Amino acid sequence: MNVFKHAEGLFDHLIGVKKRAAFKKKDDSLDPMQEYMTVGEYQVGSEQKTPGGQPYNLTVYKDENGVLHQALSLESTEKLAPEYVREFNEELGCYRAFANKKTGRRYVTEQYLDQFIDRVHDHVRQGKNSVNVSVISDTHYKDRNSSDFYGWNGLTHVNEFSYLDDSGLLNLKVHLGDWIDGSDAGFLGESELMKLRDSFVSDRVPTIMIKGNHDENDKFDEHHDLKASFPENEFENIMWPSMYAQKDIHYISRQHGVCYYDVDDVRFISVNTSDVPYELDAQGQKKYDTKITLAVREDQIEEIIEILAQSSNKKIILMSHANPINRKGTNALKYNGRSLHELLVAFNQREKGQMHSSRGIPPEFRLANDFDFTNIKNARIIAYFCGHRHREDQYRINGIQYILFNCSALMGPNHVLTTKYNKNWNRQIDHHTEFAGYIVNVDSRRHVIQVFGYGAAAKRRIFYI
Repeated sequence: MNVFKHAEGLFDHLIGVKKRAAFKKKDDSLDPMQEYMTVGEYQVGSEQKTPGGQPYNLTVYKDENGVLHQALSLESTEKLAPEYVREFNEELGCYRAFANKKTGRRYVTEQYLDQFIDRVHDHVRQGKNSVNVSVISDTHYKDRNSSDFYGWNGLTHVNEFSYLDDSGLLNLKVHLGDWIDGSDAGFLGESELMKLRDSFVSDRVPTIMIKGNHDENDKFDEHHDLKASFPENEFENIMWPSMYAQKDIHYISRQHGVCYYDVDDVRFISVNTSDVPYELDAQGQKKYDTKITLAVREDQIEEIIEILAQSSNKKIILMSHANPINRKGTNALKYNGRSLHELLVAFNQREKGQMHSSRGIPPEFRLANDFDFTNIKNARIIAYFCGHRHREDQYRINGIQYILFNCSALMGPNHVLTTKYNKNWNRQIDHHTEFAGYIVNVDSRRHVIQVFGYGAAAKRRIFYI
């Protein structure tokens, strides 16, 4: 029996030597514990870049399928369960990053975000009218174990983004939409939204949850030519009750995704650019594909007008998934994007009037909203935040600064759908380019907006108010 045990151990050792050699050829820049390929127990510490540089017991073992795993347990603990675990990925030719069994977060990401938070602290003023908002967009969570594109990593990104909640720096937390990719069966999409919601909500920071054009699950319907996989208001019923239930989030109604939140003299207003009627044909299929029909409608516009009419003495920032206009100033939505921008300009110019729709617009998207901003005092719309385009961009039109944020979803350099902006980042799983997120500082005293990015994002962008 001892002979067989010795032979098995020798075999594991030889396999480990082979995999170590392959790993070193592939990439020797990752953590030193990648080299532990032989089944056994080891003592590791700061030289192996353990969490906090503390001494750990490293256990290397195989599961029933012969896949190598690593587990880290503090030397000082008497608990049997390890604190961090990971497994070897044959496709990547290395171990994945260690994840905390309790939180699901990778400790290398937490260390990276600690450095990011310190960088933000170094550049922002503390005190009144210096407001910090964490922003993430386009996580495209999908039921797939992907190492180069959308997949389970979307939930990981939201979970790790929530680590910023503990920094004590934030006044508000925002997801700009496209929570899911919308390409899984309806029951999976619903489950994914629930997991994302639970990972995103916070008892420390107020949250705003904006709907994206993928969040109706229409991509699945398109691919399979089936009946609508989501019932009416499915995203709304899953995501918005927890948003509207927060005591500091204000709203006119809970119907359209419009809400507002005030910090000192700064007001944030959410807009829903996936405001599309839920209409089914005789086959149970949707008349309007939300994925490609970006719009705002009359009832939502009415709520925005009512909020703006009560916004004296505020510096206002609007936020939505898609940008309403492009850098040329033309409509970037299918319906009413340009009209929304013109309403914002009318607010800044203290105008009174009525909104009208162009000819040829379907009745569902026609506008006939009255507005009167003549009594507004000391207020201005200064910026508009949006995602959707899977790149960073900015343009200033009629005094309103449009700021576009990159997608958090992993977009590998060789995927056909990867944007040029993300190809330039050469994004890879378990590297700092895998994800993207932001903290935005709005300093109305210094008349400046600073956008700090982590991952596949610019480190710092500055816009003057």
